[in-house]
Amino acid sequence: MAALALFTLLVVACGADGTAHIPVPPALASRPGNWRLVFHDEFSGSRLNRDDWTTCYDWNRGGCTNSSSNELEWYLPGQVSVEGGHLSLTAERRTTPGTDGQVHPWTSGMISTGRDHWYARPRRTFTYGYVEAAIRIPPQRGMAPQFWLMPASRYTPPELDIMESLTSTREVSMYVHWRNRQGEERQQKGSYTSSGFADRYHVFAVLWQADELIWYVDGIERFRVTDRERIPRVPMEILINLAVGIKQPPPSSVDTAQMRVDWVRVWQR
Repeated sequence: MAALALFTLLVVACGADGTAHIPVPPALASRPGNWRLVFHDEFSGSRLNRDDWTTCYDWNRGGCTNSSSNELEWYLPGQVSVEGGHLSLTAERRTTPGTDGQVHPWTSGMISTGRDHWYARPRRTFTYGYVEAAIRIPPQRGMAPQFWLMPASRYTPPELDIMESLTSTREVSMYVHWRNRQGEERQQKGSYTSSGFADRYHVFAVLWQADELIWYVDGIERFRVTDRERIPRVPMEILINLAVGIKQPPPSSVDTAQMRVDWVRVWQR
């Protein structure tokens, strides 16, 4: 935590918007190579930078959802906002007809460095590096905030889930998904439990290299994978979304929730 506090002080000291001279994260300081900041968004403006982000999956048709995960929401751009130096993704209990022919009981927000539609080019893709974001998850039950990487090919696996909080605000999960030599889908999970992740912003990160995957929470290693068969070797897009009801629906007392993102950064060498 002391290292994280020092890191935060250095960022604040760099300028009002925190964009100048962002220091290399402590997790990279002891690793060889010239680590460069190749992508970042501090969300310091008043609107989402559409050159870097879209507000749906690549199968966007007037909104979208992930039907394979039993989610309750329909993602719409109006649920994404930038104000006060952070990004907000807002979920609301609001009946929303989707262009998929279904009526969804919730609407919510997401961002991705992918495409506006299936045949477009992705905005930003990355192969290897250190991907991190400062995120404050919502305290309400039934929410499923996620920060992850999906192949630019749009077909999974592989997949890297940097952070998922699906069942409790006290636990975050970390996954790598891959296909073995027999073509079967496999996954490996790590988890970390704390007093609660909705109390403030926490920094979630993955170091993705050809021979290892290391997940960090607030600058401290929490999960590691070194089997090369399990490590992605393809360009990936960044996604951050507030899904609803993957493991359990929100209780009737919950009508809205909000996930906040202070910044997103990608380092490579």
